[in-house]
Amino acid sequence: MKEISSDSSIVIFGKDVSKIPCFRNSFLYGISGGLACGLLRFMFTSKPQSGANFAVGAYGVIALCYWIQCRYKFSEAKLEMQRTRYLLQQHSLLQGTEADNDNNDVGHDTKEV
Repeated sequence: MKEISSDSSIVIFGKDVSKIPCFRNSFLYGISGGLACGLLRFMFTSKPQSGANFAVGAYGVIALCYWIQCRYKFSEAKLEMQRTRYLLQQHSLLQGTEADNDNNDVGHDTKEV
């Protein structure tokens, strides 16, 4: 008998979309926003075709905008983590050396009041 894994994943074009950052949220916000916009459009115009077209368009715009914004913040956070990791590695290499003592003095104002 085959065992069914509890963590089901969807593979599209050979990629597991559950491991792509921002994928889930962007599509959930796109679907809910598109549905809401389509329903509002239908309520005001009473034209089902117009409401459906508007829903699909709103879905695409909302999902794309959220995806771009989320990936930008993800990239910023990833870059900041890389910088922090590099600085921590440099600090651990220089700890206890003459260069460490020089770095500790930099940035501290020794103004007397």
